[in-house]
Amino acid sequence: MAEDLRESSLHYHRYPKPGKLAIQATKPLANQRDLAMAYSPGVAFACEEIVNDPTSAAEFTSRGNLVGVITNGSAVLGLGPIGALASKPVMEGKAVLFKQFAGIDVFDIEIHQDDPEQLIETIAGLEPTFGAINLEDIKAPECFIVEKALRARMKIPVFHDDQHGTAICTAAGVLNGLRVVEKEIGQVRLVASGAGAAALACLDLLVALGMKPENITVTDIAGVVYQGRSEQMDPYKARYAIVTEARTLDDVIDGADIFLGLSAPRVLQGEQVARMAPRPLIFALANPTPEIMPEEVLAVRDDAIIATGRSDYPNQINNVLCFPFIFRGALDVGATTINEAMKIACVKAIADLALAEVSDVVADAYQGQSLVFGPDYIIPKPFDPRLITAISPAVAAAAMESGVATRPIEDMRAYREQLSRYVVRSGTVMKGVFNVIREAPRRLLFSGGEDERVLRTVQTLLQENALPPLVVGRRSVVEQNIRRLGLRVRPDSDFELLDPGEYGGYGELAAEYHDLMGRRGVLPADAEGILRSSPTALAALLLRRGEADAMIAGPSGGFHEHYKQIVDIIGLREGVRVPAAMQLLILDKGTYFIADAYINYKPSVDELVEITLLAAAEVRRFGMVPKVALVSHSNFGSVDSPSALRLRQARAIIEQRAPELEIEGEMQTDAALSEKVRQRVFPKSKLTGSANLLVMPSLDAASITFNAIKAIGNGVSVGPILLGTAKPVHILNRTVTTRGAVNLGALAAADAAVS
Repeated sequence: MAEDLRESSLHYHRYPKPGKLAIQATKPLANQRDLAMAYSPGVAFACEEIVNDPTSAAEFTSRGNLVGVITNGSAVLGLGPIGALASKPVMEGKAVLFKQFAGIDVFDIEIHQDDPEQLIETIAGLEPTFGAINLEDIKAPECFIVEKALRARMKIPVFHDDQHGTAICTAAGVLNGLRVVEKEIGQVRLVASGAGAAALACLDLLVALGMKPENITVTDIAGVVYQGRSEQMDPYKARYAIVTEARTLDDVIDGADIFLGLSAPRVLQGEQVARMAPRPLIFALANPTPEIMPEEVLAVRDDAIIATGRSDYPNQINNVLCFPFIFRGALDVGATTINEAMKIACVKAIADLALAEVSDVVADAYQGQSLVFGPDYIIPKPFDPRLITAISPAVAAAAMESGVATRPIEDMRAYREQLSRYVVRSGTVMKGVFNVIREAPRRLLFSGGEDERVLRTVQTLLQENALPPLVVGRRSVVEQNIRRLGLRVRPDSDFELLDPGEYGGYGELAAEYHDLMGRRGVLPADAEGILRSSPTALAALLLRRGEADAMIAGPSGGFHEHYKQIVDIIGLREGVRVPAAMQLLILDKGTYFIADAYINYKPSVDELVEITLLAAAEVRRFGMVPKVALVSHSNFGSVDSPSALRLRQARAIIEQRAPELEIEGEMQTDAALSEKVRQRVFPKSKLTGSANLLVMPSLDAASITFNAIKAIGNGVSVGPILLGTAKPVHILNRTVTTRGAVNLGALAAADAAVS
């Protein structure tokens, strides 16, 4: 397995092009004018602004979002002093994590220099380039010297992640571990194995959080750090020297509440763990082999809480929980440093996040693991998408409160919403929708209440101030799933649960259902049975009666199975003859709507008109101006095929019925999306810019286009959005994520608020 990993990793780094990073322009450079603005002579104006006001560099350059990841390769994790050049893959990897998790750009800089004074001079000279510096993999004690000098000289954050990132994540884990075992940080005794940069930073931060220095015993390769010891001592570890006759780890482990290992493999033995205090915390963080393996701890102490640096055991202490987000918060307020207050804010934000129920993204990534706060889950997972919205605002607020922010944030709620774009790409498009449901909450009915995605959605929407929803589902299944998922919502208090087996109002509902469906083959004797067995039919009838304002069906079952029952019971809005379904697709290059990918297989001219007008109205609900393209294989009359003729005729009718609508067609997709292409083939087009609503000639074309673009373009979708029904209702597909369900639920509630 090790050899396979080696070959796979080498292939990963080598292909399709060497390395993990590239530089990408953020401004167009397509013509002479672009060139004149990007470089000479236009660039001079930006330079002059920075001369007049140095802080404006954050407005006119990438400096405000640019971090330097800098090392000399003298202490690369797990590899030792491999040097600057060999450390470059690690630094590139760090850069990728910054970008992926927090949208921060990075230049990795590897410096061939072991002299700390020379290293200080080199890094200090880079201050004009960066908004912050991340020092990485510099050995102790030089790392202390370098960081201290740079923090004093530079007016931007300088952060040695091996020290402070490790300390922050470890401290968060310790705080939560103590919560689980019900011990106070000021009363516990800690034994540390290791006295390097990371270990000492951990101890310093734990002391800042309330641990008493006299309750800390430090050991290293030479034994206990005691007063009077001369072997392998330096001023940094001397701060934790104690008066004691003990000389080894074995001498001091008895009765310890916490073991903190940042040293070497297998330095702690099972029989030593057995002599620790009741319910001990074992933080064995040496990588890749910890000071003691978790199974060895559990063999002697089933009451222990264990954390390691490994991803194959619970409670992984991983710096990626911290560094992207503490830098994000620091950069966004223009912090001049990362101080103690900001680090403590980061610790508490990480610790508190572990108390909240996990999102579906985390649950999917860690299937089969218990993700409910407790002995095996005291710290969030690295792929928890909520880390950025929990940590960065806390860090930014601490920077402002402690007086180191040069660009304070005025609206912290807006800032949190802005941060969500890094993990929820639909956030910007859906912002207006969520604003509506906050200001005018409506009651939302879910027919598929037993599904875990629906239960997570209910909880999320309650946080958005929607009215308590009505959920259809068997009580025993719903309550079991809530417990299994570790959710905070409770039926009957947070939301109303309608158990089909307990519901007593079937008689009246069955009569109403038969009135609707009696001429469609439904017998009176069958009506109640259908409502009992079909949550969608039951929910749709309740919506029709006004017992809820909007409805979400699914995600179990097929779209058309739900759609037929909804249309049969709820019906169509007045004046609507043809219902339709539309998909919203969010790509890096823009936001697009595609219709109709679900209902109308081969729409007629009149149906195309209805679909287009319904879809355009829905686009406006998102606060966007619809720009409609009737998409075909034909380009403005180049082919007289049946589908092209239908689109051509539909456009003529739409222009008469909705003259204000910006619409063009029939045309090919490249012409729809590119004004430059469109001007070449039809210069008199009424459409400007790129179309954002693509109306397709058939269900096949819409479905194929939507799924292909979504997959190739790494798109995020919202939908299917059901159009034309008499009441706001949407149908979740079988593969929907919780975020997708939240978006559709919010959209239905917002539709109810404005209808």
